[in-house]
Amino acid sequence: MEEKILDNVATQLQNGRNTKSSTLVIREFEPEDQVHVQRIFAEGMMEMIFDTAFRGLRRHPESILLYFTMAAASFVFTMCWWVIALLPAVVLCCRYLCSSRVIRGYLEEAMNKDMGHIEEFYINSTDSHLWVAVLDGQVVGVVAVVGQKGGGFAELKRMSVDRRCRRCGVGMALGSKVLEFAKTQGYSTVVLGTTAYSPAAHKLYQRLGFQCSGVTNGYVSDGATPSLLERIFYRVRHHHYRLEVKNTPLNRH
Repeated sequence: MEEKILDNVATQLQNGRNTKSSTLVIREFEPEDQVHVQRIFAEGMMEMIFDTAFRGLRRHPESILLYFTMAAASFVFTMCWWVIALLPAVVLCCRYLCSSRVIRGYLEEAMNKDMGHIEEFYINSTDSHLWVAVLDGQVVGVVAVVGQKGGGFAELKRMSVDRRCRRCGVGMALGSKVLEFAKTQGYSTVVLGTTAYSPAAHKLYQRLGFQCSGVTNGYVSDGATPSLLERIFYRVRHHHYRLEVKNTPLNRH
């Protein structure tokens, strides 16, 4: 029933037929939201497997060079064209398996920490919060913030939107809520980090006013291991974004 409601609401929003019954509401997390928040977060993380394994490959010329070197070496030692023909499939399979292992490890670690104990980490803290986006009584998005009073900045974390409700303004509304919190709490800067290669994710941050402040190549994600296979077949860029909120309008969506 919940799936059908979300599909109907998403269709209305995407067709520009938004009504009062499908008004988007951003509110603080409530205990009964936990199962929905965890589902949306987990689904978003699982999408990262394809993203890092395949979409990210073209952003790493050093990995492509390594794979071509492997292909050339295989041909020299085997002199078999079928080995060369099979190698791309083997490489992509290894990338998928390694990405799956790392992402699942990251997800498990997150669930064992803050995303499994949301009230403890976000609700029972003055410097950390978690909000949900609600459409027709259904939770369709989540975002969290962790404040660092000593450093004068707040970190946007755990943003994820139900795939059926994307491009409907949900991400903008969640991001704007974080900026509003940061400004009212006296933080000078909001930062975030992402290993996503999806253009939509980066466009969202840029629309909110964030600017990329740096990129870490060969970033070691939480959940990764120092195994040789992962170092060869799982290599990502970590994009660092920041926004000075002092002169930023509170409502950007």
